[in-house]
Amino acid sequence: MSHTESRRELIERVWVQAWNLGDVDALDDLHTPGYLRRSAESRPQDLDAFKASILATRAAFPDLTTTVDEIVLEGERAAIRWHSIGTHQGGLLGVPATNRSVRVGGATFAHFEDGRIAEEVVTWDPRALLSALGIISVGQD
Repeated sequence: MSHTESRRELIERVWVQAWNLGDVDALDDLHTPGYLRRSAESRPQDLDAFKASILATRAAFPDLTTTVDEIVLEGERAAIRWHSIGTHQGGLLGVPATNRSVRVGGATFAHFEDGRIAEEVVTWDPRALLSALGIISVGQD
């Protein structure tokens, strides 16, 4: 198995375990202890904060399924395009359950150090989630 294939398989396995099954400790196999996650939507997160955010998201969307649509690997970098679907059955960020099904997508750009992810930059549109939940209208005047 090539280095690229094993890295791809590791990403896919850990994402399924963490996002779809709620086994956030699987992230320890993929991320460095000093891991940092950056996003325009929130403050930077260390590994513990990232794990907590996954658990909070899964509590709000217990049927959450995240699918890795594409992984592009180049040297010590990876670009991961993904989408998630789920039903809003619990409160999230002060929003009570709406029982609406939602689909959101985004991309994660990862930097590896010593075979594990040290830093990620995540981009997605939280307005799509808020619109799917009926909280805001997007693109309508």
